[in-house]
Amino acid sequence: MKRLARLFSGSDIAARTRRSSLWVMLDFGGNQFLRLVSNLLLTRLLFPEAFGLMAMVQVFITGFQMFSDAGVQASIIQNCRGDEKSFLDTAWTVQILRGVVLWLLTWLVAGPVSTLYGLPALAEMLPWMGLTLFLQGFTPTAVHTASRHLLLGRVTAIDLCAFSFQILAACILSWMLNSVWALVIAANVGVLATLVAQWVYLPAARNRLRLEGEALSSLFHFGKYIFLGSAAGFVVAQGDRAILGLYVPMSELGVFHIAFSMAVIPRNVASSLQNKVVFPLYRLRPFSESAANRTEIFRARRIQAGTMVLTSLFLAAIGPWLIDLLYDDRYLAAGPMITVFALSLVPYITLSMTGPMLLAMGDSRRALVAQLLTAVLQTGLLFVGIAAFGVVGAILAPGLAAIAAYPLRAAFARRYDAWDPVQDLGMTALGLAGAAAICVWHWEQVAGLLP
Repeated sequence: MKRLARLFSGSDIAARTRRSSLWVMLDFGGNQFLRLVSNLLLTRLLFPEAFGLMAMVQVFITGFQMFSDAGVQASIIQNCRGDEKSFLDTAWTVQILRGVVLWLLTWLVAGPVSTLYGLPALAEMLPWMGLTLFLQGFTPTAVHTASRHLLLGRVTAIDLCAFSFQILAACILSWMLNSVWALVIAANVGVLATLVAQWVYLPAARNRLRLEGEALSSLFHFGKYIFLGSAAGFVVAQGDRAILGLYVPMSELGVFHIAFSMAVIPRNVASSLQNKVVFPLYRLRPFSESAANRTEIFRARRIQAGTMVLTSLFLAAIGPWLIDLLYDDRYLAAGPMITVFALSLVPYITLSMTGPMLLAMGDSRRALVAQLLTAVLQTGLLFVGIAAFGVVGAILAPGLAAIAAYPLRAAFARRYDAWDPVQDLGMTALGLAGAAAICVWHWEQVAGLLP
């Protein structure tokens, strides 16, 4: 026990990395547990169409966020001025202006989007969900500096408490209103609770409006490629639901959303670890500095990716039984969907390390090129896959796109001595073999998803 305590104590980079990894896992594990509990309650209080509608709203809200990402968080973590007051205040001001613009845009596009999908409710829901974008603009930069220095304990505690409050609000409102509007109101309550707690409890959470020319120029120079890369990232992360919503009824999209939320837990954990732990580690332990740095980072990445691949395979194996146990008959199709998701998630987890590395090296242009190629490939595969195989095509397209874009990502990684064939080739092959075996095991249920 004392040896374990020593591993996580101290202020050196290794100890902070271990503590931050633990906090990220606790944050994500806590969030997923709370999300599961809320889903179990809300699926009994609401109806599948409500989750389909909310999935469509979230697609566009996330799209606005990603299409307008100016790279503020990445800039604060990567920039040498990331602790200076004037730089942080400028970043905060840019963040607020972005939030205002995004909220206005939700009002402008609400009508056309509702017409495109034939869903009149979207015309009212989008602007009110857009209010969350406005509120998030006031997030203090102390949240980002905590990631910069791998000090995530208090941020994690705030996130979990605020999310618990949001879920409680969602359940109470769903019981009272029996309407999808309960989820919209609760989302705004959750963001507001998070914001208040961050300003009250985070140290140095004090920003003021300021636009310093040098800081603004630095943010723009680094963020211009992130802006375009995030737009492509929207297609990669949300394209399946945006395109699938054009082909299937909202009830089926709602079932898909339940399966997606559970299946992508390992992928989202991997993304959180990359953004909050591995990305700052690249800055603190550059590949080019020494072979020891490369060994340390490769080890951290392999442990992370291997753990998430095994978790994905475990979820794929128990998915049909888990859905049957937790949900009623309206959601049974989500079980085999979780099984099929493993085929797509394995390459996403094992082959997605290049982007954070390139950003940490300051090479946002190549990060953009890699993301754009993945987005173009995935969009084409989604349209072809959905037309030919329905929901199965939507599930498999992201994984196939990750594999097809890998040669370019590997070439970029080699420029910085960051290519790891053990993880990229060996772990991917083993993970896909395991996922395929599990699909064969559950083949009778998986085959029922095919048109």
